[in-house]
Amino acid sequence: METFGRDLVKRIQAAELPGENAHAIYSPPYRPLYSYGEILTKNPKFAAVNILLYLKDSQWYFPLIVRTENERDRHSGQISLPGGKKESDDEDFAHTAKRETCEEVGVEQHYIRVIREMSPIYIPPSNFYVKPYVSYTKRNPEFFLQQSEATELIEFPVDSLLNIAGKPQMRILPGSRGVAVPVIEFNGYLIWGATSMILSEFSNLMKNL
Repeated sequence: METFGRDLVKRIQAAELPGENAHAIYSPPYRPLYSYGEILTKNPKFAAVNILLYLKDSQWYFPLIVRTENERDRHSGQISLPGGKKESDDEDFAHTAKRETCEEVGVEQHYIRVIREMSPIYIPPSNFYVKPYVSYTKRNPEFFLQQSEATELIEFPVDSLLNIAGKPQMRILPGSRGVAVPVIEFNGYLIWGATSMILSEFSNLMKNL
């Protein structure tokens, strides 16, 4: 993957988003589909997550986190992108994505450059409507995990994401209702649910540049 410059940023910004077609590849089979109007009737909580690209040893990576176990969090213990709920004083969803990245993995906001927003995704179990963003930092990040939110950091290579299968593996996991769900497998980690759906779209976007 080439060094970030104006040309690559512009191509990512201009790329067509596959949206639900990419999400569906990694969607749990029991996940219902709702229109935006139907989602709004559920009074969802709004949130943003961030795919933060950074260069390490001449390769591009982005961080994932293993969420802290919490009985009140339906997604505790799962692997996710940095992100969280939009606060009332956030300027916009991009600001939410940068703020949450700073809080959860310790990358300072002023080093984060947002490239674009990707397709939003609704998460029925937690009633969150999430806007994912792609960003990058030219500064080598030093990660400091917010222990109340994350117990482990996973540095995921973009090259590995570009090689994920179009037909994913299926696994029965804790929290998957006893049903086999599509997973992205990486170094013994299993990524599924909304995170794998978002990464499926990002993988498709990058392959088509």
